[in-house]
Amino acid sequence: MSRFITATDRYILRLVLVPMFGVFLLAASLLLLEKMLRLFEFVSTEGGPITVVFRMLMNLVPEYAGLAIPLGLMLGILFAFRKLATSSELDVFRAVGLSYTRLLRMPYLLTILLMIVNFAIVSYLQPQARFAYQELEYELQSGALGASIKVGEFNTIEDRIALRIEASEDGGQRLLGIFARVAENSGQALSISAREGRFLANREDRNTIILRLVDGTIVHEVPNGSARVLSFSQHDLPIDLPALQQFRSRGSGADEREYLLPELLKIGWGKDSTAAERTGSVAAFNYRMVEVVMMLMLPLLAISLAIPPKRSTSALGVFVSIVVVVAYHKVNQYASEVADLGRVDPFLSLWGPFALLTAMIGWMYYQVAFVPGGQAIGFLENAFAWAGRRIKKMLGNRTRGMAGKYDHEPQAVPVEAGAANV
Repeated sequence: MSRFITATDRYILRLVLVPMFGVFLLAASLLLLEKMLRLFEFVSTEGGPITVVFRMLMNLVPEYAGLAIPLGLMLGILFAFRKLATSSELDVFRAVGLSYTRLLRMPYLLTILLMIVNFAIVSYLQPQARFAYQELEYELQSGALGASIKVGEFNTIEDRIALRIEASEDGGQRLLGIFARVAENSGQALSISAREGRFLANREDRNTIILRLVDGTIVHEVPNGSARVLSFSQHDLPIDLPALQQFRSRGSGADEREYLLPELLKIGWGKDSTAAERTGSVAAFNYRMVEVVMMLMLPLLAISLAIPPKRSTSALGVFVSIVVVVAYHKVNQYASEVADLGRVDPFLSLWGPFALLTAMIGWMYYQVAFVPGGQAIGFLENAFAWAGRRIKKMLGNRTRGMAGKYDHEPQAVPVEAGAANV
């Protein structure tokens, strides 16, 4: 009895793993870089520390992994079988009796492993990471992360203190050119200007910080009285920190994407849940399941699009595969949102596209694996080849026309010495 995993299987596995991990890293990096620019702008606008950008990006990794894992798996298998096809190794495997289904043994084992990983991500990691991201965003906007004072602008604190700083040095430790105006409920006001200062923690009261000012002037204004002017070499101005409200609990914001899978099952089929809660939970549950189950069809899609026509190196299948996976992911997202609103049945809106795409992939695989000379996207390959020939012909005619223009220019005729002028 032959071994379950042969040398051919190990060879195909090596061909799949290298491009698969490459696509993982590339897709995740591109998605994170695109989001990083927006986060830097958002954090700088809110005046928060730069380190929070990387904390927020880490919480986005599970969200992007839900798309990067299926995309990397499919392209890894596609590139592996494309290399076998273009180097004629696939013809050798077929000649010795190995069918396409048999050659997909290791890709399917890898698919099942990644399905388990993706199931854990969408069921447990994504909800918690999404909630952590929302919590960081809330804390950044509320000032719980230590939002900084913006230099050169008036900053309002607790609606009673207006503070302006001309410049800062030593990473914000030393503040220069300080002006502050403190308004009291009794109508009194303090206008303070100082050469420099710094913020200090108050050990006695954590809800208050101390702004220590050096070399300045205080103008004390009282209603129905004359103002008093005082000079100081050092003055401590206590500033009350704003009271921070506790962030909501996970899932309480009517966002089913923050619920773990057992919580979705409990809410979606629980008797105590409202109709809206059941609809949203059932939609979120079906969305997660259909995203995971769809991975079973990716090896068949990959091998259907990996094999170009004979005597051709067309890469049209690579482009089509990316469009199919990304478009299907977006269709599922839209169907989940519509089902969450109660406009369509969650099961029909999410498993309907899955059934259609499964039927299409099954037909494509049948054409490649069981029809002699069959092509899954033969009509697209023919249209692509025809368009390429037309473009080459147009460019070729234009090039020959310009070359002929210069070939027919009049030539200068030499005149022999002593010849008569005409």
